[in-house]
Amino acid sequence: MGRRLVVVLFAGLVLVAPASGDKLSDIQARLAAARAKEARLTTQISGITSQIRSLELKVGDVSQKLNDLERDLALHQARLDKLNELFDFETERLDFLHRQYAKVLRELNLRMIDIYETSDPTLIDVILESKSFQDALDQLHYLDAIARQDKRIAVQVATARDQVHVARERTKKVRARVHSETQVVAVRTQQQRNVKSELLASKSSLAGQRSRQKGQLASTREQEKAFIAEADALAAQDSQVRGQLAAAQSASDTTPSASGLIWPVSGPVTSPYGYRWGRLHAGIDIGVPNGTPIHAAAAGTVVLASWNGGYGNYTCIDHGGGLATCYAHQSAFATSVGATVSQGQVIGYVGNTGHSFGAHLHFEVRINGNPVDPLGYL
Repeated sequence: MGRRLVVVLFAGLVLVAPASGDKLSDIQARLAAARAKEARLTTQISGITSQIRSLELKVGDVSQKLNDLERDLALHQARLDKLNELFDFETERLDFLHRQYAKVLRELNLRMIDIYETSDPTLIDVILESKSFQDALDQLHYLDAIARQDKRIAVQVATARDQVHVARERTKKVRARVHSETQVVAVRTQQQRNVKSELLASKSSLAGQRSRQKGQLASTREQEKAFIAEADALAAQDSQVRGQLAAAQSASDTTPSASGLIWPVSGPVTSPYGYRWGRLHAGIDIGVPNGTPIHAAAAGTVVLASWNGGYGNYTCIDHGGGLATCYAHQSAFATSVGATVSQGQVIGYVGNTGHSFGAHLHFEVRINGNPVDPLGYL
């Protein structure tokens, strides 16, 4: 992930940088792009963090509602379970009383049939068959008690049956109502669960996005540090070039060229001279193909012709009077230190050496070692 981020950042910076630029110019462009990206990522991270906090509040509210609904659902379900048990019990009891009532009716019917088939004993028959008067009274009371008991049992069983039937119907209605309420609560509970799941998924997605952007931000800041360090090193390198030119020119007795400077190559200026983000782009970049011959801008003596860090193959010509021209990123030299060159003479070839992202000539004009805008001398 870190490597891919560096590649993406690098590609983005190349796009905003000049099509071909020297090392300092390119670093300055990349540093500006990195700072812009840092600001954008910081803003995005802040926005995502606000969204996450908002979601956390919503999740808390939904969680509280969900807890309440789940408790309500549990109570409704427990009540429904008890009502189901009660309904089952009342159904069993009603079935039992139906059977008992049927049994009592059968017994009464059998007794009625028996009485019908057997002549009712008369009072005289009972007295004659009794051993005593008390015995006769007991038998009469017994027959009457049997009759009353059969009727009472039948009435009691029928009454109990009807009461259980009423109670069962009432339980059935209550159970239906509670079942309906339970279904409603269950649906609302599931809805809240879905909402909570969606919120948590959104929160997780945002947290992942924020984490990735924090990683990009950290990487971008490391890039910025590297760019600044590299730019500082280039600034030090430029100071070194100034010192070298000053030393070489002080030892030279070359007289100033009588003619003005000519363009060393023919092509468009792809990056001008000037300060950018606190760093000086010490020359102009001229976009020409690799291998294009480089011509001396004026006659003079070659005082530098060597590899020079980010400038790559670097040549400087002293034209006298403190004026010097320098040529960077050459693919090859066509002269050497100490050589005397004439205006227009080929001194090297355009290349892409040093810190460069495309063939071009980085051309400088220096007065006493200090860079000035070449366009004022061409």
